[in-house]
Amino acid sequence: MTSEVPAIGSTVWAVGDGWIPPTSTGPAPEMISHDSICILNASQQHADIEVYAYFQDRDPAGPFRLGIGAERIHHQRLNDLSEPEEIPRGTDYSLVIRSSAPIVVQHTRLDSRQAENALMSTIAYPLNNA
Repeated sequence: MTSEVPAIGSTVWAVGDGWIPPTSTGPAPEMISHDSICILNASQQHADIEVYAYFQDRDPAGPFRLGIGAERIHHQRLNDLSEPEEIPRGTDYSLVIRSSAPIVVQHTRLDSRQAENALMSTIAYPLNNA
């Protein structure tokens, strides 16, 4: 069933603050410290997505390739990306996300290095409008 929602979002997004905590407490996999991007594709077309990670003192990593069906969502733990390489834990990074269809991107971090967990979430920055 297709919705009547018009395509929303942007095709290019930026996340300025990335940092995957290097350690965790609590049961795996749900309490493993991680950064994630949560993506909404409300359009009626499949979205081919490329994620690039930028660092202070080295060349960028990527593209990490994802696909999201029309009118679907996708939650991607950045810890789980491994091709073409892993994003290192405990290292500052930023992201640029490019999509073939308009999407909405949210960035979330779970920091479970201590028993009192911290969760942070923010909308990514849209660089153009659909």
